[in-house]
Amino acid sequence: MRIVVLPGDGIGPEITAATVEVLEAASSAFGLGLELVHGVAGHASLARYGATVTQALLETARAADGLLLGPTATFEFKDESKGEINPSMFFRKNLDLHANIRPARTYPGLKSPVRDFDLVVVRENTEGFYADRNMERGNGEILVTADVAISLRRVTRHCCERIARSAFELAMRRSKHVSIVHKANVLKIGDGMFIDVCREVGRDYPDVKVDDFIVDAMMAHVVRSPERFDVIVTTNMYGDILSDLTSELSGSLGLGGSLNAGVEHAMAQAAHGSAPDIAGQNVANPFSLILSVGLLLGWFGQKRGLDAFTAAAAAIERVAADAIAAKEATRDVGGTLGTKETGRAFAVRLQAAAVERVAHA
Repeated sequence: MRIVVLPGDGIGPEITAATVEVLEAASSAFGLGLELVHGVAGHASLARYGATVTQALLETARAADGLLLGPTATFEFKDESKGEINPSMFFRKNLDLHANIRPARTYPGLKSPVRDFDLVVVRENTEGFYADRNMERGNGEILVTADVAISLRRVTRHCCERIARSAFELAMRRSKHVSIVHKANVLKIGDGMFIDVCREVGRDYPDVKVDDFIVDAMMAHVVRSPERFDVIVTTNMYGDILSDLTSELSGSLGLGGSLNAGVEHAMAQAAHGSAPDIAGQNVANPFSLILSVGLLLGWFGQKRGLDAFTAAAAAIERVAADAIAAKEATRDVGGTLGTKETGRAFAVRLQAAAVERVAHA
């Protein structure tokens, strides 16, 4: 498996370095034969090439199987004519990474404001109200006059169908329960289509329980009783908000893994931003990015039918829980280690997990 590694901005290089150490340990311990191709995106690319991402980088990504994208300073990138392109949007759109998979769960030893839960938000990633990716050319937001702005949302049957199928396929590997989140009481046409298509797809999976919730009510439900849910499928903006909420309910947004998956490519990406205020201090939590590359390895393993990759992905998830319980983590999640030391301790635990797997085989 070839993975393009892009450290990004702010804390990106630090948490990426820790994640790469974990990836290299996984490759060695599970015999994955990973090939890591290092590049730049964000401010480093802007300074070097005059653009935050380049066409050459896109071609490198297309020739690879996956990407590891560290957090980038997307809010600072405002003018595409000056090369200030949102790298996350760029890859999601150009590689057609239509599904954003965002697991959230509680961890033993880490205080959470809610009861124990384990769920996944499956978010459509390529259309909706996201103005920078829902048009073939141009932008989905229009400034009609200085005082009138219009934002256009695109909802297509094709995109609804494929995100629904991603959710139901995932549910078949979990607890066989899909919850559809929408606002069809107000957005009757767009969200109405989304519900209809999800239910049509659901008929192909008769063993899966299906229910649906209005998005504002859903926010209350996941706070009150998140243990009720298994796989939640929704449109782009609702999913963006809901997945941050569920990650934070797990104990920290820094524990939110995130995979952007398409048919041929996938991108591991931390659920949080570049946090420039703590950059360079060796205090940033690398778990979100580490868990994200675990999802990337699992995606590749399922796609290719390679048990070693799915085993490595499962081991990364187990090691994360064990490391948190042992306080081998950064201070924001109750640990005592720095960023670099957290990555190193995780890599050691992962190697031990691989040895234990072989011993029990």
